[in-house]
Amino acid sequence: MPTVTVADADVHYALTGSGPGLIMLHGTQAGAEASWGHVVGGFADRRTVVTPDLSGSGRTTDGGAPLTVEGLADQVVAVARTAAPGPVDLVGASLGAVVAAATAAHHPDLVRSLVLIAGWAHGDDVRHRLNFGLWRDLARTDFDLFSRLGMLQGFTPGYLSALSDEGLSAVLAANQPAPGLARQIELDLQADIRDLLPKISARTLVIGLTRDQIVPVERSQELRAAIPGSAYAEVDSGHFAIFEKTAEMVGLIRSFLLTG
Repeated sequence: MPTVTVADADVHYALTGSGPGLIMLHGTQAGAEASWGHVVGGFADRRTVVTPDLSGSGRTTDGGAPLTVEGLADQVVAVARTAAPGPVDLVGASLGAVVAAATAAHHPDLVRSLVLIAGWAHGDDVRHRLNFGLWRDLARTDFDLFSRLGMLQGFTPGYLSALSDEGLSAVLAANQPAPGLARQIELDLQADIRDLLPKISARTLVIGLTRDQIVPVERSQELRAAIPGSAYAEVDSGHFAIFEKTAEMVGLIRSFLLTG
């Protein structure tokens, strides 16, 4: 797996396919392979798909300092300029959407098209603080409880009920704590990109998830309202739509990217 050094971080990323660059950014806890590995083939015929592990996840290592949106955006820029020269398409989910939006605002020459899935503009919201504060406390004390809560919040009831007991156990067993999970959750609580959103000039699609219990759909609607000229779509899914509604999500993202 190739690596690029940014400040004190050795950022690992994977490459698949050919064509213009498409960078896909994961959210809290799960790294690039766990988040996007099952869908990169849906884009690799038309894009060089680049999936970095942001600091705190996967094989990327750093000095352990608190994470910032700007610092993670710098990692995205370095990966883009190394792996996919020229303007890139940028897709981010959850915390990855926050980082993607900041990257597009700071580097308009770098980002051709932008897709933001289940993102948010700020943590100045009582429910947001309650939720991610609970995540922080559970992750510190009992990762198994944190993981089980994530499953309940992240998927719709019907999706979970359709799993077998063995299937659920396998998913939970595979979900090991990211090395920088606590730092990522602190960033979830503190990130504020409200001042950056009006500066985004890339053509943008915001995707809200109507049954999301982690980042309610209203937070995506706030993003859409703040980004000039952005398009908006909703998917009937929980937070982990890329797993729950894989074909629909790939089709929606692909259609937007390839028709621009």
